[in-house]
Amino acid sequence: MPELPEVETIKRDLETKVVGLRFTGATISWPRMLQNMTPEAFNSRLTYQRIEGLKRRGKYLIFQLSTGDALILHLRMSGSLRLDDDCYSDPYVRAVFDFDNGSKLYFRDPRKFGMIWLVADAEQVVGKLGPEPLDKHFKSKDLQSILSCHCAPIKAVLCDQTVIAGVGNMYADEALFDAGIHPERKASSLSNEETKRLHRAIVAVLKKAIEAGGASISDYTRPDGTSGESQFSFKVAHRSGSRCPCCGTAIERIPIRKRGSYFCPKCQGKNI
Repeated sequence: MPELPEVETIKRDLETKVVGLRFTGATISWPRMLQNMTPEAFNSRLTYQRIEGLKRRGKYLIFQLSTGDALILHLRMSGSLRLDDDCYSDPYVRAVFDFDNGSKLYFRDPRKFGMIWLVADAEQVVGKLGPEPLDKHFKSKDLQSILSCHCAPIKAVLCDQTVIAGVGNMYADEALFDAGIHPERKASSLSNEETKRLHRAIVAVLKKAIEAGGASISDYTRPDGTSGESQFSFKVAHRSGSRCPCCGTAIERIPIRKRGSYFCPKCQGKNI
C-alpha cells in the first residue's frame, strides 16, 4: 500500500504539472470507487473546476478546487496515478481525468480498492486522522502522550491512522528497527528515552523515503511511470531471511494484527 512517502512524492510530482489546470471531464470505469456519488453527478460537479493546489493528509491526496470543493483520492492497496499516455489502453485504469491542456491523469488500480471523494469540506473525509508525523509541531512528548494511552503492540499503534497519520506497515518496521524496539512491545510500555528514539526514527525514515521517491514494492510508481528507490535502503522491511545490517542475525517476520512485521530479534530484543 502506498504510504506517506509515496503519496507525498506523488503530490510533489503532480504539483508542477496540474495546478492551474481545469478538469474538462472524468471517465469512471469502476463506479464503486466513488464515495456516495454517481459517475454522472461526479462528472457534472467536477467539470470546469480549476485545481488551485495539492495537499497530502496522511495517505490521502487532496486536490483543492476553485469552488472550494476538495477532490480526494486514496490509493489503498494497489493504486497509482499516472500522467503518461502509456496507460491509455491499460485494463487496470479505473478512472481518467481530462484537463483543459489536453493532458490526462490516470488512476490505475489492479485490486479495485482505491477510493475517490468529491466533497465541500475535506475534513469530512480526513478529519478522523491523527497528527502528521512530519509536522514541526509534532514532538516526542506528543508521541509519548499518544502511546501512553495504548496497550496494543507498538507496531499496530503506529499503523493506526487515527492515532498517527501516514505511517504504514513498512516504514513502521524501519522506524522500530532504527529505534531498537520490538514490534510486539506494548505501546504504553515505552520509556521516555525509547519514545524519543522512536520519534527521531520515524521522522528520519519518512524523510529519507521521500527523498528516494517512495518504495516500489508492488504496484506503486511515480506519475511519470518511474519507480521509487526507497526499498533499496530498507534494513528489515520485506527482508525476511536476510541478515541484519548491524549484527548479522537473520531478519524474522511475524504477524501482528494481521500485518506482516519484519524485525531483528537481536537488535530489537523484546524486553517488555
